[in-house]
Amino acid sequence: MNGALSIARNLWRAEGLPADFLKHLKFHGNPDTAINSSFKIGAMAQASIGVTGLASAYLHYLRTGVEQDISVDARHATLEFHSHSYYTVDGQAPPDIWDPIAGVYLTKDQSFVRIHTNFPHHRKGVLDILQLPDTPETTKQDVSTALAQWNAKNAEEFEQEAINRGTCVSAYRSFDTWDQHPHAATLVDKPPMTITKIGDAPKRVLDKGDNPLRGVRVLDLSRVLAGPVAGRTLAAHGADDLLISSPNLPALPGLDADTSRGKRTTHLDLTNQTDRSTLENLVSEADVFLQAYRPGGLASKGFGAQELVKLRPGIISANLCAWGWEGPWKDRRGFDSLVQTATGFNHAEAEAYHEYSHPGEPFPHPLPPRPFPYQALDYAGGYLLAFGIITALCRSITEGGSWEVRVSLAGVARWLRSLGRIAPGIAFGSGKHLPSKMAPEIHPEVQAFTSSSWKVNPVSGKKEMVALRHPAVFSVTPCVEGEVPIVLNAHEAKWV
Repeated sequence: MNGALSIARNLWRAEGLPADFLKHLKFHGNPDTAINSSFKIGAMAQASIGVTGLASAYLHYLRTGVEQDISVDARHATLEFHSHSYYTVDGQAPPDIWDPIAGVYLTKDQSFVRIHTNFPHHRKGVLDILQLPDTPETTKQDVSTALAQWNAKNAEEFEQEAINRGTCVSAYRSFDTWDQHPHAATLVDKPPMTITKIGDAPKRVLDKGDNPLRGVRVLDLSRVLAGPVAGRTLAAHGADDLLISSPNLPALPGLDADTSRGKRTTHLDLTNQTDRSTLENLVSEADVFLQAYRPGGLASKGFGAQELVKLRPGIISANLCAWGWEGPWKDRRGFDSLVQTATGFNHAEAEAYHEYSHPGEPFPHPLPPRPFPYQALDYAGGYLLAFGIITALCRSITEGGSWEVRVSLAGVARWLRSLGRIAPGIAFGSGKHLPSKMAPEIHPEVQAFTSSSWKVNPVSGKKEMVALRHPAVFSVTPCVEGEVPIVLNAHEAKWV
């Protein structure tokens, strides 16, 4: 049996969804060789995409009585987990999403830290610690030299100083080291996604629609990367996703153009009472409130789960964070690459690759980190959040109620680790590499999975977008390829 199919079935059954509906899920290809990693990130991609599509098909069945099959190709699923590299706008490839000084650096104790500087305030925070100027002329070599001279005894001390300053750094750990960390204990035996009833409400009534989520209104307050992927997935299944961002926060246009596909976008400043009132009015008519800020961030502005239920009984409150909702790191900033580094994956992947490339030889010291080929935790987290949202919508139809869905990147990482490993010879000897970016010419393998039918919003000043099709293929209700706003303020803050 395809390993991804077993994973998907376990996810499905864990939520009490009807087992007989699993007959509609069809997987093609070998996920273990669809990407070059010793972890089952290919199977995780295929399973999370497939189970989300199946939940959407089940919701459509509850609305219409119509059943349909869902099929997912393993290689298409792996490309989807790197979709921000596989689109063009007016023939131009997306810009590099990584800041020039972001990456891995050697520390005094012959370990490493990973620095995340894609947002300007995070970059400035790291450079301030190292007493370096925040100018375009500052190079990775400057950072490396300054870090070697900095007074921290080890990687963990620099990590802690960075966290104290409100910026984003992870120390490089092995699984053994991470397992001894106090925060690791909070993730043991936890599912990657949870759904909890948080209030009473009448059973939801949805009219029949030509797509599973047609008529479902989603308020999407998410940024980089998992949350926006969840919203994009809901939009592909027919939802009206209104992406709300702050005009005061920096954007990442290379990611935003891709993850906003199918959405409408607008700006609201929640420090402004008028804009807060606008959001309250939107909540009162919403079905889903999706947010991906740190725990408590929106609650402090009056938009926590219990406040949402008061504004809109029956709402689905969907929440994503980096490190989970309990433990010493619950309030810590985090991104996929930082979670990979801190929790042992980069170390374990490096060991596996060394076993493949230098069989029989001892590990070098220090052993440089080896990241996943793509942001596997972000994309899987996004799909699992979408799966939870759709499952909660199904429950609201069959039993009513208000529901909260939670996913954390650290929880997804723990789940991925539980899925087992792939032998290094297969992982790196047979596992496929990712194709190059789209432009100036589209890679033939990518071209087979792309579409140019997206309608680009003219407010962006652009004309054409070519991007990956949604990887879950529905036999009755094709996924929606609608408008692409490109920019984050293309629409009014209202329902249509």
